[in-house]
Amino acid sequence: MPCPICDDTRWKIVERGGVRRAARCECWRAANIERLVADARIPRRYQHCSLDNFVAYENERLQNAVVRARRFAEAFPVVDKGLFLIGPPGIGKSHLAVAVLEQVMTTRGARGLFYDVRDLLKVIRNTYDPVVKATEFEVLRPVMSAELLVLDDIGAEKTSEWVEETLNLIVTTRYNERRVTIFTSNYEEKEDRSDPDSLLSRVGFRMHSRLYEMCEFLEYDGADYRHRPPNAGSEDLLAMWKLQDRPSALPRRSGSPVRAQLRKPDPKADVAWPGGRAGSGH
Repeated sequence: MPCPICDDTRWKIVERGGVRRAARCECWRAANIERLVADARIPRRYQHCSLDNFVAYENERLQNAVVRARRFAEAFPVVDKGLFLIGPPGIGKSHLAVAVLEQVMTTRGARGLFYDVRDLLKVIRNTYDPVVKATEFEVLRPVMSAELLVLDDIGAEKTSEWVEETLNLIVTTRYNERRVTIFTSNYEEKEDRSDPDSLLSRVGFRMHSRLYEMCEFLEYDGADYRHRPPNAGSEDLLAMWKLQDRPSALPRRSGSPVRAQLRKPDPKADVAWPGGRAGSGH
């Protein structure tokens, strides 16, 4: 059915101060938002996520993360930093990240994009296949230029020199262009800087430094939402959280590869795009 206001022309006539002029119709805005959300690559599992349907409970650090996420979404694009959500699996980090992304797109008309880091690396590698017609540049351009980018589960990818340089390129480009990014990770900050399961070991000194300047870090733990019974409410989640053993956010992964040598890089060194085909061990 055609729009009753503009007859699908996407323009309407408005009168202000006795002067008639053309303005965008509301149906154009709705169609534009629908396109933005469709192009954001939000996985089907998370398409229902919003800040309003996130079930919080009496967990101070989790509640603080929700408050900070809501403030960020309401203030965008007048924000100085992105968000970095850190904690064990299943506590709602991806839900919060997607909820902020979708609210920013629907209320601000911003161009947003979601990528699981491992999926992004796979898409980039696929461009090296001669059958695939997409180029590295075509894949990376929207990642670099998105007004709000969500990079989910950083640190979980298998490490290699190619992976490190590719992610450093993305992060450094967005850092230099002051583009806002939301990250999530299961890897926490640890006092032992050589611990292979620390965030520093997984992302390396160079990226770790950039991330702290780019983002507000929100680290928390909580009940695993994936293990909650059907129709569980906030009281059930609180009980689950209190019962679970929480000595550490993650089990140790002995022998897990470390992304970068634990030494500070030369501050004058440039970040170079390695290009070419991904190496072995990817």
